[in-house]
Amino acid sequence: MLSPISAAAGHLLISEPFMMDPNFKRSVIILTEYTEDGAMGFILNHQSDYLLGDVLPDVSYSEIAVYQGGPVAKNTLHFIHCAPHKIDDGIEIAKGLYWGGDFEQVKQLVSNYQLGPGEIKFFAGYSGWTPQQLDEEIKEDSWIVADKFDVASLFNLDEQELWKHVVVNLGQRYAHIANFPENPALN
Repeated sequence: MLSPISAAAGHLLISEPFMMDPNFKRSVIILTEYTEDGAMGFILNHQSDYLLGDVLPDVSYSEIAVYQGGPVAKNTLHFIHCAPHKIDDGIEIAKGLYWGGDFEQVKQLVSNYQLGPGEIKFFAGYSGWTPQQLDEEIKEDSWIVADKFDVASLFNLDEQELWKHVVVNLGQRYAHIANFPENPALN
């Protein structure tokens, strides 16, 4: 088994380097829920073709990217942030990382240019697992679990660099896979 760490809310899931499922290829997911009823999280590094203004036309600062949170309920909008001093009612899922909060407050802060991409990330849809499904996928080495990470990197690194950065930061045991080609047949 690749991952000696158990899944939990606030942990990252890093896809194995050759995962071919286009929904999760080279993905980094933040788990927001992990219970006996299943798990939920958001893909941090798959940017969609949409900007915030495309999905919320009443928000004036529209250049913030919207990410593909996962293949479930793509018509819903979610967010994580590292700005609890600006956004009320967020749930702390990891040290310095919050899920959700007062959405009207968020819209106002974004419209007034008081909240930007380095502090908040929006997602269309989410990733979800039924009871025991994620545990089975981890046993099958589809995912590596990380419980230590730099919160700022989740907001500031681009899509391709985030996966590599998180893998390298797992330590020497994993660092070599950061340079594996996406398609091993091309090696």
